[in-house]
Amino acid sequence: MTKRLQVLFDEDEYLEIQGFARQRRMTVAEWVRQALRKARTDDPGTIDAKLRAIAEASRHQFPTADIEVMLGEIESGRRIT
Repeated sequence: MTKRLQVLFDEDEYLEIQGFARQRRMTVAEWVRQALRKARTDDPGTIDAKLRAIAEASRHQFPTADIEVMLGEIESGRRIT
């Protein structure tokens, strides 16, 4: 069963959404459906979103150190300025 949802936009916002839909060669309705699906799956509170964030972060190689060393370096940098 499908349900109808009516959403009101001011003209500028609607034209912007319409432009996004045209760029992807889809209707405004399909663009909105896809945007809402993406918003539901990208919810930062979901377990899947948290696992994706961890997986993405683990691909980076940022410098790390003991927390006390990092805090000391931060404090020493503050004293210089």
